[in-house]
Amino acid sequence: MSYTIVAGVGMTKFCKPGQQQPYRVMAAQAINDALKDASINASKIEQAYGAYIYGDSTCAQHAFYDVIQSGIPVFNVNNNCSSGSTALYLARQAILSGQVECALAFGFEEMQPGALGSHWDDRESPFQRAEPVLERFDAPDGPLALRAFGAAGRHYMDKYNVGSDIFAKVSAKSRSHAVHNPYSMFSKTMTFEDVLQDRVIYDGYMTRTMACPPTCGAAATILCSEAFAAKHGIKNGVKILAQSMATDTEKSWQDPIYAAGKGMTEMAASQVYNQAGICPSDIDVIELHDCFTTNEVITYEGLGLCAEGGAAEFIANGDNTYGGKFVIGPSGGLMSKGHPIGATGLAQCTELTWHLRGQAGDRQVADARIALQHNVGLGGAVVVTLYGK
Repeated sequence: MSYTIVAGVGMTKFCKPGQQQPYRVMAAQAINDALKDASINASKIEQAYGAYIYGDSTCAQHAFYDVIQSGIPVFNVNNNCSSGSTALYLARQAILSGQVECALAFGFEEMQPGALGSHWDDRESPFQRAEPVLERFDAPDGPLALRAFGAAGRHYMDKYNVGSDIFAKVSAKSRSHAVHNPYSMFSKTMTFEDVLQDRVIYDGYMTRTMACPPTCGAAATILCSEAFAAKHGIKNGVKILAQSMATDTEKSWQDPIYAAGKGMTEMAASQVYNQAGICPSDIDVIELHDCFTTNEVITYEGLGLCAEGGAAEFIANGDNTYGGKFVIGPSGGLMSKGHPIGATGLAQCTELTWHLRGQAGDRQVADARIALQHNVGLGGAVVVTLYGK
């Protein structure tokens, strides 16, 4: 079986809106870091896929031209919050098809302060399909992402008779991991009581520190074939063992948990496990899409890490952190590291590559051999990627 190799990775330190450099500068820095990490010249890149959602078309070219103007195909990728992983997915497909031997996936974002909103109010929203289920379950008004993940969390609490403290405990866990990540936007620890006592932003239970902040930053990944890696002396590469993308089915509109992406997660994860011939218990380290800690809890079950309705026990046992069954979000996750949308999937790839190489510093997961990445975008798409040494 032929594998695609992660040859080089790079990312900027994420920051709050207003503190960033231009997206072109951030993206070029991440790309150059990835090239240096892979020890290859930019002229070796045969195709590039640039992910972002806020910006005019051909922003990817504008950023890539700061690195090299070699005339290669450059593709602009927008798939909501899964844009970065979608770029990775497309670059891998190009290599597996035999079209190219070396491809670049990169992502960047300059976000504005405040909740996410649409820039296209003069036409239909792709999120209108979710409205009936949110209304049927009495989701209070608010920005779309807050409503979707807030309603999912409320439905989970009602369905399994648990309190919002489980979401607060996940937030505190993520903050404790971020302390050891120099690339994280937040580095201050919080207790779950601190999270519960923070300002409530939705539906009487979701506090500010259960939601990830708007963020700016960039990340990049160099992918290549095994033959290219051998030819160019790339000895520190990480294999992509399996990868899958799933989109919504009719099941997505049955309840808020599935409207937030659980069905897509189940489908993509199952395909990845089957492709690789593994089960969830084989995984050592995970970066998942914790844009809200409600989504992290739902994703535990979507990925098969615990039984349906078993997240509270899973969290109480510490099975989502060091010393437990899995280390989930060693970077601090989107919740603490930040979520510059186009860059997020590539930042997850970067973090997991460092762990598999043994380069993650004080947050290193000991003896990590298999890593899983989960990235979701409402509207919708989920990409699950499995990496191995």
